[in-house]
Amino acid sequence: MTPETIWRRVAASIESKIKEQSYAPGDRLPTEAEFAREFMVNRHTVRRALNFLQEKDLIEAVQGRGTFVRRPALRYEIGRRTRFSDALRKQAVRGGSETRAIALVTPPRDVSDALGIHARAKAVYLERVGYVEDVAVSISKHYFSHERFPFFKEFYERKGSVTETLVACGVPDFIRKRTVVDARVPSAEECAILNVPKHVPLLHTRSWNVDSFDRPLEYGEALFASDRVELEITAPPESTADVVQPPAKAL
Repeated sequence: MTPETIWRRVAASIESKIKEQSYAPGDRLPTEAEFAREFMVNRHTVRRALNFLQEKDLIEAVQGRGTFVRRPALRYEIGRRTRFSDALRKQAVRGGSETRAIALVTPPRDVSDALGIHARAKAVYLERVGYVEDVAVSISKHYFSHERFPFFKEFYERKGSVTETLVACGVPDFIRKRTVVDARVPSAEECAILNVPKHVPLLHTRSWNVDSFDRPLEYGEALFASDRVELEITAPPESTADVVQPPAKAL
């Protein structure tokens, strides 16, 4: 049996176990050494098999944690009310967000314009990493007017949630007014955070949220690992003003 045949046999055996769910989505696979003992081959052969399965998007290696069976992509709905926690809850997966930074900054001019504040006015800057089952899937950056929300930082540090913080600041609801989606290659830092190759594009969104009075509330940008998240754009509910009523019947 040739070396080419051997690693392909190893890959086919592991793939079969994944399809049979002997290794279920999210499961940590045995180490290279453990597979080498199981199949009575060297670790180089196992590594070739695992690389092949990773290229097929069946498994993923997480630095410092091991190799896992890939989970189906998270469907992230972008509509009038866009919440990461809602996407997790709807698909019954465990996850959350980790705060990387929160600070007062003088934002770029386009952010000031989006928030409707003076060019030199301060904004609250919040950066977070979103996780699904302990795997990083997104990096998000949020800006809020400091003049409007002078205690945002203090509330957020207690609540740990943007939605709950806004409620504490007197904003019970907010609406996504506009979203722009494009793609770009990741920086070295983004590759490290999201554990993605440098040549794989990230989905990039820019978003404008408003309160119930249509006043600018938040400007945000987010990067999503394109192999772990699907963006689903939902149409806004039809306004009654847009519905053409049938003519009234003559009496």
